[in-house]
This record gives sequence, C-alpha cells and structure tokens, in this order.
Amino acid sequence: MAGMVLPVVSVWAALMGLWMLVLTVLVIRHRRRAGVGLGDGGDPGLARAIRVHGNAVENVPFQILLLALLELAAIPAPVLHGLGAAILVSRLLHASGLGRRSGRSPGRFWGMALSLLLSLLMPLLLLARVLAWI
Repeated sequence: MAGMVLPVVSVWAALMGLWMLVLTVLVIRHRRRAGVGLGDGGDPGLARAIRVHGNAVENVPFQILLLALLELAAIPAPVLHGLGAAILVSRLLHASGLGRRSGRSPGRFWGMALSLLLSLLMPLLLLARVLAWI
C-alpha cells in the first residue's frame, strides 16, 4: 500500500529540515572552536548559535504541522507554497539577525514578526476551513 504524500508540505518540510541541519552544524562548529561540550561556556557566539537553532526548533515543527493540516484540509497549493515560503523567509531573517548580534536587529525583528503572524494566520485559516467559513 502506498503512503499518503503531501507534496506541498513535503517540499517545505524538506527545505526546513535542511536549514535546521545547517543551524546544527553551525552550533557544532562554534562548540569545537570554543572547546565547549555542554552549554555555551560563556562564549557569546556560541550562545547566539544555540539560540538561533533553539528558536527554529521551537517554531518550525508547529508551523510545518499546521501547513500539513492545511494541505489535508485542501487549501489551494499556491496559498500553501506562499505560507511555506514565508516560514522559510521568517527563519532566514531571524537567523541572520540574531546570528550577527544578540541585541536588536531588523532581521531578528522581521523574522519573529513574520513567524508570529504565521502562527496566528495558519490556525485561523485552518479553523475557517474546518468550520466551513471558507
């Protein structure tokens, strides 16, 4: 029996999986450079790399799950691709902003703003579809 394939979410989940792998490798690289096996050892660069990775781990799975549920709810593919692209852009912006410095930055601000918007928009879209409002 062939498994169910969600073609749109599969593309975005794969791309986000690769991005999260890049973030993991960056943490490993910082750890080796700083000689730190656990925690951040007080190294600001390592602390930022850990936080960038952690933020992705905190946000991406939930957003990809919502994207999958939206695909199962028959939301049109162009809308799903737009949401998937927005998830990726939000994570790239956030990583570029926070990865450079711990304080305020446009990338961090816009990345989190977009991520929060998606975390509001996707559940509302899903509820609207399930409740037959759209």
